[in-house]
Amino acid sequence: MSAVVQRLQPRLALIAGNGSLPGQLAGALESAGRDFRIIAIRGEADPVTCARADVQLGWGEIGRLYGFLDKTGCREVLLIGGVSKRPDFTSIFGDFGTLKRLPAIFRALTGGDDSLLTKVIRLFEDEGYRVVGIKDVAPQLLAACGVLGGVQPKPDDWRDIELALGATERLGELDIGQAAVAVGGRVVALEGAEGTDAMLERCADLRRIGRVRAKGRAGALVKTAKPNQDLRVDLPAVGPRTIELAVAAGLAGIAVEAEGALIAEREETIRKADESRIFLIGIDHSEFKGLRSA
Repeated sequence: MSAVVQRLQPRLALIAGNGSLPGQLAGALESAGRDFRIIAIRGEADPVTCARADVQLGWGEIGRLYGFLDKTGCREVLLIGGVSKRPDFTSIFGDFGTLKRLPAIFRALTGGDDSLLTKVIRLFEDEGYRVVGIKDVAPQLLAACGVLGGVQPKPDDWRDIELALGATERLGELDIGQAAVAVGGRVVALEGAEGTDAMLERCADLRRIGRVRAKGRAGALVKTAKPNQDLRVDLPAVGPRTIELAVAAGLAGIAVEAEGALIAEREETIRKADESRIFLIGIDHSEFKGLRSA
């Protein structure tokens, strides 16, 4: 990227939750020469992210957050990483900026996940900031279309991928989850509030007690964005831990939405998949049938 283009881009603020993705994104932005600042969510961001963050803020410090953005000249905002704990607003009474925005904040805390995230984006936009997504600043972190490792799905795997894909679409319509597992031609697990990891652990339990029977490795985990989901936030993601849990569940592989899912620790994730002899593939909804028959 040229120095002229870099200067024309506004400074970006990364609001970082948990997991390795904030650090991965920061590394990609540094490589691209993008100017950015990191705001770590206290109690969520891991020690590595906190160590490199420009500031750490709690949930009740919305006023301080906007003050930091203005002071540092950040006009674009990107939300990255997970949030595992309920927001703690105990610091709210020491932050006048939060107090005066309480009506808007309380409105943002109602509704399902997509509703909440959309309202959080609107909170920033109402203050004059532009909320961007991974695709806008680091598209190389998203899954590409096609086989990502060295293992190809077999014909039975494609059947399970198609079934699980259909299940994720229905889940998304109900704003419940982003993932499903199909084994041997039937859907055996749907992601709920427990998240993908716990769902995969449940799949391993089902296989161990004989509720799911399969000879050798069989079945597929599919993760996709919800229909009409705002792809600036809460993208589905897989990483090394997902591979480990899929192997423990006896699955043949994992399919994610191409350009709509993140691959955390990409090299390590693909290496683990290849070593375990399970497939990892990016699928395009509009080209799924053509890809399946290829």
